[in-house]
Amino acid sequence: MSIISEPERSDLYKKVKHVLGAPLRSVELEEEQMDTLLEFSIDEYSQYVQDWLTESQWTNLYNLNMDTQSLSKAFTTRSLDYETRYTYAYSKIVGLQAGGDSVLKKDFIQLVHNQQIYEIPENRELNELLWFTPATLNNSMFGAGFGFGEFGGGIGGAGGFAQMGNMAGSYFMMPAFDVMLRMADRNLKQRLIVGDLTYRITALPEGKKALHLYNTPGGKFDFSNIGFNEYRCWYWYYDTNGDRDDCLAKNPDIVRLPSDIPFEPLNWQDLNTPAQQWVRRWFTAYCKETLGRIWGKYSGNLKTPDSELTLDYVSLLGEAKDERVKLEEELKLRLERLSPVKQMEKEALISENLNKQLKFRAFPSPYNVI
Repeated sequence: MSIISEPERSDLYKKVKHVLGAPLRSVELEEEQMDTLLEFSIDEYSQYVQDWLTESQWTNLYNLNMDTQSLSKAFTTRSLDYETRYTYAYSKIVGLQAGGDSVLKKDFIQLVHNQQIYEIPENRELNELLWFTPATLNNSMFGAGFGFGEFGGGIGGAGGFAQMGNMAGSYFMMPAFDVMLRMADRNLKQRLIVGDLTYRITALPEGKKALHLYNTPGGKFDFSNIGFNEYRCWYWYYDTNGDRDDCLAKNPDIVRLPSDIPFEPLNWQDLNTPAQQWVRRWFTAYCKETLGRIWGKYSGNLKTPDSELTLDYVSLLGEAKDERVKLEEELKLRLERLSPVKQMEKEALISENLNKQLKFRAFPSPYNVI
């Protein structure tokens, strides 16, 4: 079955053959060949626009359920819809009872001074490690600081809480601007002196895992984080029972990679006029390339009883290559101008120029002064 219906098919093929020199020059292309080349042209256009669509909406698509309704909502709205999407995707990944056969479990490792690497037992698929930087506000209000008191007091300890009331009272009675300044100050100190608490997981033999904690608990740059965590590091996991692949195979219906997103194939009728024009020009370049390969057989030399003919196939191959490079660049630039980032920049520029313009407008007459 042809990818384009009659009479559009015959009309398109006739126009392309006219561009190639027909009927004055022989165009050795069968309609079956042209059907294939047109299908390739539409497929390549689809790849460009669908890759752009996926990239533009990836934050809305990642971990999304792959049913038609969810995908349609993701492509037509800008909301991240945390309440419905995140809980479902999270449960599908970790195997919660809300959407899987496994049960999410919690365990901890006992932290040891100056020990960075810890072993996780076999057949445990870690989902989330509760090893994170303590909140800046909490540290500013009640933390031990960096050897001096954050809220007044002497050097070498937590200091004396100079604000009115106890710790809770100090929190509620301080001015908001004071809290904001202290948070900004603590955030800067945190970035200058204290490294973020991060981790890395690597594989070990027999299905075990090695957990690397940064900074080293109780080490030189720990700054009492081992104490903040009560000498424990908790983590969520679920048992794979030695068959991790089977666990993943039971949950194939969420988007994990850009290749997971199901797209319907495009037909000629699905394209609007600008898209059809781009595909027609790409299709013409394909026909030139194919015709050049046909004419290039035996290096374009044809021997006849009376003379020897040389077919000009090199120019066709060169034109086809140049046209395809030009078309690809045009489409990429057009899609880039339509990206959400560029559209936001354009709207911001319009708003900025509008505000500048309004500054120079005279007051309407008459006007009232209150």
